[in-house]
Parts: sequence; C-alpha cells; structure tokens
Amino acid sequence: MQKYNISRSNYFYAIGLSYKKADADIRGHFSLDEAGKTALLNQAKENGIESLVVTSTCNRTEIYGFAQHPFQLIQLLCDNTRGTVEEFQDVAYIYKNKDAIAHMFRVGSGLDSQILGDFEIISQLRNSARASKKHGLLNPFSERLINAVIQASKRIKTETNISSGATSVSFASVQYILNSVKDISNKNILLFGTGKIGRNTCENLVKHTKNDQITLINRTKDKAEVIAGKFNLVVKDYANLQEEISHADVLIVATGAQRPTIDKHIIQSEKPILILDLSIPKNVDSNVEELGNVTLVHLDHLSKITDKTLEDRKKDIPLAESIIEEVKTEFNGWLETRKFAPTIKALKHKLSDFAAAELETQRKKNADFNEAQAELISNNIIQKITNHFAHHLKDDDISTDESLELIKKVFQLEPTTHV
Repeated sequence: MQKYNISRSNYFYAIGLSYKKADADIRGHFSLDEAGKTALLNQAKENGIESLVVTSTCNRTEIYGFAQHPFQLIQLLCDNTRGTVEEFQDVAYIYKNKDAIAHMFRVGSGLDSQILGDFEIISQLRNSARASKKHGLLNPFSERLINAVIQASKRIKTETNISSGATSVSFASVQYILNSVKDISNKNILLFGTGKIGRNTCENLVKHTKNDQITLINRTKDKAEVIAGKFNLVVKDYANLQEEISHADVLIVATGAQRPTIDKHIIQSEKPILILDLSIPKNVDSNVEELGNVTLVHLDHLSKITDKTLEDRKKDIPLAESIIEEVKTEFNGWLETRKFAPTIKALKHKLSDFAAAELETQRKKNADFNEAQAELISNNIIQKITNHFAHHLKDDDISTDESLELIKKVFQLEPTTHV
C-alpha cells in the first residue's frame, strides 16, 4: 500500500469511535451536527489536509483522510466537538492504508452497523463526500474509494438478504413499544422530532400499532406537517410540548439537538409514561428516572433487540464479504494502474517527441511528404507501444517497481510526481 503513491507524502487513515466501545454518552461528546462538520472541514482546509471525509451518526463518528500522523485527524475531531483526546484514546480505533480501506467497505456495506444490514450509513458517506468535494477536500483516491464502497453496498442490497426484513433502530423502537405497552392502539403516542429517524419511526408506528392517536411535534412545524399529512396525524406547536407530554403514554424523542431537550421538570403528569430516546447525543436527561412514573429506554438498548430476521441476515455475511472482496480487488487494480500511469504518460510524451522530430526531418527531405498519413501512423504505433508496456506492468508475475525503473532509465524519463 505504501508504494501505491496515492498521496504526495501522507498515509490514508480511518479514525473514529462507534457503539462497539463507546457508549451513548461518549458518542454524544464526539457527535457532529452539520455546522460542526462544516467547521471541521474548514479547519482541515486551513491546515493543508489533502483529502478528508467526516461522518457522524447515532452509532459512530469517523474521519477518513490523509495525514502524516493520525493525531492530525484526531485533533480536528476534538477541536470541533466536546470530546477530548483522552476520551478518544480510551474507546477509539485507528486504521491505516489497506486496513482503513477495508474498514470503510465494512461500514458502508452494513456489516459494521449496530443492527446488521442497516444501510443508513451509505447515504451519510455519499453526502459527506459531496460536502468534502465542495470544500476541495476530495482527491481522486477518496472519490474513487467512496464510489467503490457505494457499488459494493448496492450489490449487497440486491444480491444478498442482509437488508431483508424490517429491522432498524426505528423498527426496534416500535417493536419494544409493542412488547412493553398493553393496548397500544388506544394509547396516546407523542413523537418529538421528525428528522430521518423520526420519520421512519412514525411510519413504523402507523404501520404496526394501528394507533390513530399519534401526535407530532417538531421545532420547525411545517416539517412535521409534511409527515403528518401522509398519515393523517395531528401536529402541535413546539410551545405545547409540556402540555402534550402530560397527555402522552409513550414519548419518542428523535431530535438532533446537541443538549437534552427533555428533563424531569418538563414532566408534570404522574401517570406512567414510557420515554424512548433515539437521539445521539442523548436528548433526554437521565434525571427523568428520578420520577417514579417514568421508564426511560435509550437506542443502545433497543439496538440489542435480536430476532429471527437478524439471525437470517447473518447467514448471508459470507456472500456479502465475497462481494466486498470482489469490488475491493477492482479498486486495488485501479490503484495499481495509478501507480504506473505517470510513467506511461511520460513515455508517451517521449515517444511523441521522437515522432515529431522525425516527421520534421521527413518534411524537409520530401517535397511530396504526406504529413497527415505519417502522423496517423506514428500515433497508432505510439499507442500500441504504450499499451504494450501498460499490459506488461499489469502482469502479476513481474516486479512493477523494477520494470518502472527500467523504463525510466532506458527512455531517460524525467522523475514523475505521483498524486
């Protein structure tokens, strides 16, 4: 990998933390909203980082980027979140070069998700790559890698059963409600927050609870009204949140706030209430558990719910891994091609210089010299020669590095800079 010349002088790293070692509180410390991601990208640009992609979901926060040392990327993360380097070191992972590539494939393909086959992360990666490109922080290597991961993800979705069945954080939350609350179809359900997880949860609530007493609240009311319109649900103003909580039997919190939006002081009713916090950072303060009528459940607990669907999915892991290896092999082939592409380009220029000099000589010698035909023939010969060398360099049985040095020496090619 070090010899692929994918960067001028840096290594490719994946640094981050996930549900595997970091609990919800720690993940919350390193969570990045859109403004945080933008600030991180701007700082990376100012620091001369060549290429960087940052993602932050409820299950993980990761940076994929080029650096001389991973601490450059860790510092970027800590500078733009509430997390500290000490916290990061306790729970984090750092992958380098081929291991970083392999990690991105597993994450993007749903094999590293908290719920196996949850493909939410691939859209996050795609959107993050677009943001990096806008900031001039997506080099050809990173862009090609993201596209390869997207390709693997699509194939796994269509060629395996990894994502079959309804299993996700939003489905798991509804499944928990169904198992925990009697007569759910006649209970008052309040959903606070209508982002992606909120929307998915709302759809699952309508589908599985057969409940028409679902109320939606969102800080931006028109967003809630769009969702409510699809299912004929009630929308209330954010100002009515406390009042609506007092009526609720089940409260689902799925907001994107960086600080808790629900605490014990907002709960005035003494009747039993089940609160599900689907947010990272946590949006429900743990002090609500001081109230005897409150049962609080966080998404980390919900994600541990396993059922037959997940067991069936596990059977297709080997097939998914074989698809990843196939796509990864294609990507590595592209990397190898990039390794010798500058030399082939320099060789082509050298041969073109030879041809131009010879054409000039023949032009002076022959009055009836057919320049167009001679140029066509010489270009075809140059193309065949460079193709021949390229095929030779792709041969697994030869040493590419030795062949490249020999070509440079024989044709006296200028040293090339690989990017």
